[in-house]
Amino acid sequence: MAEQGSDLEKALKTLVSNFHSAGGNNGGTLSRDQFKGLLSSQMPTLAKTSMSEGGMGEILQQMGVKDGEDISFKHFWNLIQTLATSQHGLLSHEKVSKCGCVMF
Repeated sequence: MAEQGSDLEKALKTLVSNFHSAGGNNGGTLSRDQFKGLLSSQMPTLAKTSMSEGGMGEILQQMGVKDGEDISFKHFWNLIQTLATSQHGLLSHEKVSKCGCVMF
C-alpha cells in the first residue's frame, strides 16, 4: 500500500494537479480564461474580489504576468506565496506570536 502523504504534501500535490488540469493541453501554462476558471472553481473567495477587469489585472501584475503572456506555474506560485504570507500574518497576529519565517 502506497503512503498517503501528510496534509501538506497532499495540499502541494493538489495545487500542482489543479493548475495542470485547468490548463488542459496548453503546454504547462494557463490562458487568462483558464486562470479565471481555476480561480472560480478552486478559489471562489478570491475570485469574487478579483473578477472585475481591474481586479484581475492587479492580481496578474502582482503575479508578474506581462500583457499577452500566459500564466506559468511560477506565476501561479507567486499568487500562492502572497496568499500564504497574508494568511500567516493574520494567524500570527491572532496568536500574538513572533515568527522570523521568510517565505520566498
